[in-house]
Amino acid sequence: MRMAEAITSEDIFYVKHAVILPLVITAFERDCRYLGSNLKTPGPYVDTIKLAIDRAWVDLRKIKKHLWKKGLKVYEENHTKQGIKAKFKCRGYTSELDLHWEFITAEASILMRKYLGLDVTIYEDPTIPEHLRERY
Repeated sequence: MRMAEAITSEDIFYVKHAVILPLVITAFERDCRYLGSNLKTPGPYVDTIKLAIDRAWVDLRKIKKHLWKKGLKVYEENHTKQGIKAKFKCRGYTSELDLHWEFITAEASILMRKYLGLDVTIYEDPTIPEHLRERY
């Protein structure tokens, strides 16, 4: 069996999100602390961000469950100047995924908007076939 047959685009999607979602949660938590200490009326903003954090955690748990069911395991993440290099195992195959900071920033921004309840459909490219689109 060749590598291309062993690791699917769906597998890559889940590995990417397993790497990016903890960064999104960390950013939300940082922003929540900042708003809580720097605004005169932080309550509504902090509540909204905490709700977004809860939504992100729900998705992260689903992703981790999917990874486990499919025999996927991200076992190493290295942060570099260029981005994050994630090493993972997929049904007996070892592979790497390089995510550049530009991609991570863009993807995290879209995910943050999603969890805050904003419309993210404007970020979808309608020219890409449905089965190849990222699911938000």
